Amino acid sequence: MLRLYNTRTRAKDDFQPADPRRVTMYVCGPTVYSFAHIGNARPPIVFDILFRLLRRTYGEDHVVYARNITDVDDKIMKAAATEGVDIDSITERFTRIYREDMALLGVLPPTLEPTVTGAMNVIIDMIERLVASGHAYAEQGHVLFSVASFPEYGRLSGRSPEELLAGARVEVAPYKRDPGDFVLWKPSSDDQPGWDSAFGRGRPGWHVECSAMIERDLGETIDIHGGGIDLVFPHHENEVAQSVCAHGGKLFVNFWMHNGFLKIESEKMSKSEGNVLLVHDLVQKHPGEALRYTMLSAHYRQPLDWTKDALHQSKKNLDRLYRTLDDSRELPLVESDAPDPFLAALYDDLNTPRALAELNEIARRVKSEPTVEGRARARAELLASAELLGLLTQAPEDWLKKEEPELEGDLGARVERLIEARADARKSRDFARADAIRDELLSEGIELVDGPKGTTWRRKS
Repeated sequence: MLRLYNTRTRAKDDFQPADPRRVTMYVCGPTVYSFAHIGNARPPIVFDILFRLLRRTYGEDHVVYARNITDVDDKIMKAAATEGVDIDSITERFTRIYREDMALLGVLPPTLEPTVTGAMNVIIDMIERLVASGHAYAEQGHVLFSVASFPEYGRLSGRSPEELLAGARVEVAPYKRDPGDFVLWKPSSDDQPGWDSAFGRGRPGWHVECSAMIERDLGETIDIHGGGIDLVFPHHENEVAQSVCAHGGKLFVNFWMHNGFLKIESEKMSKSEGNVLLVHDLVQKHPGEALRYTMLSAHYRQPLDWTKDALHQSKKNLDRLYRTLDDSRELPLVESDAPDPFLAALYDDLNTPRALAELNEIARRVKSEPTVEGRARARAELLASAELLGLLTQAPEDWLKKEEPELEGDLGARVERLIEARADARKSRDFARADAIRDELLSEGIELVDGPKGTTWRRKS
């Protein structure tokens, strides 16, 4: 039984989808105006694990996972103005980069990837229904949600009205009836992106966009809604208010899930600190799997301290796992599922630190099982378990011949030249020379591996 911590109930609950034939999950996606930082990558990785687990449990065709793209926003407009281009140039570029970077982190594409601009008609329709039902009002070209019309406002975040107002950093504006009311629609000037509506030409507020896309693509009540802990208020609180009121009081989300914050070397990540790490830069310098392994090393609900040492250790752990696969490549191929202790870790609220510990225990058994059959089964279990974590996706020989960027180049070229010289020596039956080349490289920590496709090399642990 899958158990998940539910922000709505503040407890770890048994997960039961409303319809096992159509399990629905929505995760707030990126606003595509710049590169994603490493903190932005935590939700896609966390909920990618859940996506994989749900598909294993209910079937690949029975899980619908939507992660949106926010492609109209004031930050996008500012970026476009700075570059002197239209907003499509900004959003298309950074949407492509985001997808590429997430793929390098092993994140599977979601089932659906709705965009705000592609959902404008349903956004406007939802706003019109909220106005008609008395939950929203139009004033000075704006449409605002009336917080007072929804008595349950604040229940998701567990805040009092006073705390909500203090934490919202609300704009004091003459068109608001109450300081806590939030914008559903705002006017656009002639030089700004805008859409025609009954309230005038304008564009939507941030919160209503997700509510409308969820209604259209997943339904009025969904199984899971995820995102970072920073979104609980005001974004998710406002989503609840809009959706419940637009749907006549129906429950909006059964399970709310939120991942914890990420720090850099124990410091809060911020531009002022100069410690913002961009995914796009990190994947050029480090294997995406090492970044992913580091992200999974802490439980998703706990804070994660991103350090160089942790990233280095993740790379070493993966080296060891890939070496285990490479050393056992002659074992017979068998089929096996992930073992129960590993699955129990994931089914217990995505306990990835425990799952990684189990993964390394399985790798140990690949070497220690007393029979060939036992080692072959353990190897199959290792691959099946790693697949659920999005790890060990490369051919072992490809992973092991790669070095950190600063070790590539001249070293790699030299090793390849020596491999060629050794091959020539063996053809000439100069085995003493061939052995001398092998021993020379071994003394430098480079191990040669002879196989049917030729000789490859790897760093010896």
